[in-house]
Amino acid sequence: MDGAAPVTTAVRWPGRAAGLALACHPGPVLAVTALACALAAGVGLSPGRFALVGAAVLAGQLSVGWCNDAYDAGRDARAGRRGKPVADGSVPVRVVWGAAAVAGVSCLPLSLACGLLAGTVHLAAVAAAWLYNLRLKATVLSWLPYAVGFAALPSLVALASPGAPWPRWWTVAAGALLGVAAHLGDTLPDIEADRAAGIRGLPHRLGATGTRLLLPVPLLGATAVLVLGPPGPVGVGALAVLGLAGAVALAGPALGRWWRKAALAGAVAVAAADLALLLVSGTALT
Repeated sequence: MDGAAPVTTAVRWPGRAAGLALACHPGPVLAVTALACALAAGVGLSPGRFALVGAAVLAGQLSVGWCNDAYDAGRDARAGRRGKPVADGSVPVRVVWGAAAVAGVSCLPLSLACGLLAGTVHLAAVAAAWLYNLRLKATVLSWLPYAVGFAALPSLVALASPGAPWPRWWTVAAGALLGVAAHLGDTLPDIEADRAAGIRGLPHRLGATGTRLLLPVPLLGATAVLVLGPPGPVGVGALAVLGLAGAVALAGPALGRWWRKAALAGAVAVAAADLALLLVSGTALT
């Protein structure tokens, strides 16, 4: 684990359970799981296969979130970050590591139950996310696990469908671009604090201004790929979504001076618009 051990205090189990739930990064866990479930519903997976996809993604995301907080506990404690249950001693780091291990082990059979190819793709994405936590977070390749993870979602859903068809290239490309945007938007509010702690991922090397200027590029790119990638004429509605995505993508970073999470909120809004475009337009994943 990085750095000194976090401060430990005697905490009763209700408080410890709440701390454990918070340490998994519940917002991203629920968002990514909901995205996978929406894609699974959009392609009409059977109830059983739908449940397997949702459970596999949930288990994988839980393992990644708990690994992240457990590994960063020492760094977070030194930085005095609030809202970090492991760092402030609300839950012992060994408990969080144990939860991460249980979730990770559970992810293995759940993923493979979706199909060999589908499971392999998902497990590779989870492994990339663990690699981010343990190594790549502080390197210029910090964006790569996000790109792999988000590209894996449409791939998992497509390969979990009957016959295990390959996903359309534009769904995978859009997922990868949204993953890069998610990394930039999520990191942007904490760039200076992270740099002080010695983290030198891509956003930290670019700085707040550079990251803010770069963020709209993958957001717009993802929407453009979904609008222009499928064969056939481009509808007026799709073009309207592209224009709206452009406005939101530019507004989020601009508002970041007044609201720390504005850029991330903009990225989430564009991702939601892209998902709606994918489902409402009837664009197939396969």
